[in-house]
Amino acid sequence: MSILITGGAGFIGSHFALRMVNQGKHVVVLDKLTYAGNIENLNEITGDENKFKYFKFYKGDICNQELVGHIFSSEGVDVVINFAAETHVDRSIMSAGTFIDTDIKGVFVLLEASKRHGIKKFIQVSTDEVYGTVYHDAFKETDTLNPSNPYSASKTGGDRLAYAYWVTYKLPIIITRASNNYGDYQHPEKFIPLFITNALEDKKLPLYGDGQQIRDWIHVEDHCAAIDFLIVHGENGEVYNIGGGNERCNIDTTYFILDELNKPRTLIEHVKDREGHDRRYALDCTKIMSLGWKTQIKFETGLRDTIKWYKNNQKWWKQIKNSAFVEYYNRQYAHRFVNTCK
Repeated sequence: MSILITGGAGFIGSHFALRMVNQGKHVVVLDKLTYAGNIENLNEITGDENKFKYFKFYKGDICNQELVGHIFSSEGVDVVINFAAETHVDRSIMSAGTFIDTDIKGVFVLLEASKRHGIKKFIQVSTDEVYGTVYHDAFKETDTLNPSNPYSASKTGGDRLAYAYWVTYKLPIIITRASNNYGDYQHPEKFIPLFITNALEDKKLPLYGDGQQIRDWIHVEDHCAAIDFLIVHGENGEVYNIGGGNERCNIDTTYFILDELNKPRTLIEHVKDREGHDRRYALDCTKIMSLGWKTQIKFETGLRDTIKWYKNNQKWWKQIKNSAFVEYYNRQYAHRFVNTCK
């Protein structure tokens, strides 16, 4: 089986690429290597001759029709897992254009190539954020989509476009909507690694609003295992929620990080809340669990391991928190620190 993993040098994609290579699958990674893509995330593959023989890497954009067509033709792609996306809500609020390009147009390019080449499976990796806020119970796959920011709106567009290719062309599509991921190699712009790395540097932790926003967390390895499971057991044309069953208030997760690092809670600074900030995400995962999948990693165990990883791999994240990152960070947070919530 030849598997094309788009965004395979990113956080979740690199974990999935390693998982497939370890199973002896022929893995082709296409990644634009934006600020969030890091070729070092694939070192465990590229640095091992036995693993590297199952692997091929292309640097490029999923919006590039010529390149995508070449990869499908030359690599004999059977399965597509589309992780490629602009993903950070904060950046989408600053500038939405690239999100529309990658998260919608890029999906279109991949779907068209898949249709032409008759692939066996296309998994569109979506997000729980397409549902918007839920105040009671948990979202089912059949619930109305109500995205609240440019990122989630662009992911909704790609999600529904993929479904349309199933209905219209019977392209073998599966759509997954996962809750918030965490784990090693996650870019430090994201909530958990940002707070871990800031704490390690004794810098303030900019907690949005009152910190009572609720997120359901799933470890990246559990997420990858679910996608792997659905390649075999998922039904074409269906949507599957993938949640960790670990709902936590952001402030409680922040307390856990600081306590594990023996850092004072005075590092927390409540700042002006993010525009369009969803209050709570929660997923009903009965559908995928009824097929036999379930999570394996408890949140506290996984978060402790994640904290240890960032503590032991400071070279990796310090070279990412460079001048470009500082520029973004100041644009995003400087005015919020000035307008600190009381």
